[in-house]
Amino acid sequence: MHAQPKTESISHQGSESRDHRSDQHMTQTSFAQVDVVSIQMVRDRQLLYNGNRVTAPAQASEAFKTLVGDADREYFMAFMLDNRNRITRMHIVSQGSLNQSIVHPRETFKVAVLSNAASIILAHNHPSGDLTPSPEDLAVTRRLKEASDIMGIRILDHIITNTETGAFMSFVERGLL
Repeated sequence: MHAQPKTESISHQGSESRDHRSDQHMTQTSFAQVDVVSIQMVRDRQLLYNGNRVTAPAQASEAFKTLVGDADREYFMAFMLDNRNRITRMHIVSQGSLNQSIVHPRETFKVAVLSNAASIILAHNHPSGDLTPSPEDLAVTRRLKEASDIMGIRILDHIITNTETGAFMSFVERGLL
């Protein structure tokens, strides 16, 4: 919302001011009010995490399974990592239906920015158990990678997990990221 300044014309015609400016008009600008805001993250809950560096896709898959359990719908989440690749925050970006969830870069990176994340790992599940990336999975990953490059927050991997069996697929290991 953009506030437009209101301009008023003021005329000096008093008897005390007899110099050459007395008949000139001066312009005064008044300003609209603008809210000053702050943004805060709110802790939803805590999970136990061993604090180890995430160095393999299996670790990210296990963290995902710990958070969502054996879900009957699709979840898309982001793990925020520090400079040592330790998970500092977990964020469920989207909770979808049986076979899709809506993912937007703005929502994906909001918590990463607020957390001062050095990098992120993306993860989602396929309740069907099929770990093959869909065309939508590939498109979303490309879009998030573009946003990541602009923002300077690296995406280290994108994991698709079968939460029932623990099987997973890594975009990096498949050369898709």
